[in-house]
Amino acid sequence: MARYVDSACRLCRRENLKLFLKGDRCFTDKCGFERRSYAPGQHGQRRGGKISDYGIQLREKQKVKRIYGMLEKQFRRYYSRAERQKGITGTNLLVLLERRLDNIVYRTGFAASRNQARQLVRHSHFTVNGRKVNIPSYQVKIGDVIEVKEISRKITAISDAMETFVRREMPTWLDVDGGNFRATVKAFPNREELTMPVNEQLIVELYSK
Repeated sequence: MARYVDSACRLCRRENLKLFLKGDRCFTDKCGFERRSYAPGQHGQRRGGKISDYGIQLREKQKVKRIYGMLEKQFRRYYSRAERQKGITGTNLLVLLERRLDNIVYRTGFAASRNQARQLVRHSHFTVNGRKVNIPSYQVKIGDVIEVKEISRKITAISDAMETFVRREMPTWLDVDGGNFRATVKAFPNREELTMPVNEQLIVELYSK
């Protein structure tokens, strides 16, 4: 499967927003966005001027794709699914993305970043309702219990992530029992609980053209 393998800090600089793609490093002075908060490339420091409506919509879509670590084809499938559901398409899209297992692992503090969470899930370190699940895009449901496998609880990446989890905001729609390496999905998030600086309506406008 295709994936982005270039510098993660370039993505933050391109979107002019800290996307927290490198875990705890993003909270330190080593953060690439803090050191060079201008767009990447030879002419990054000279970029400016008026951006078209299309350009604004495109940047919003790219921002969300990069937050969740997706390429265009996969992201478009999520949008098509959100469009078919009842309710507001933009909100449906964000909820579908939040329901991904790798995102849940990140949100509950068992991984320092979504990229790390994706790798841990693929390596079968987690169970859902007692069953091994190694598919990062697995859609969790209300009542699902996500646990770190007993044999995986001493992994340094997981323990380090749990120690630094206090830097992040705990989602109210998830119940985390860190002592038992367990998290429960209490509900799906509503729009007010998704505090990311995202205007999903711009994505809907872009794909509706």
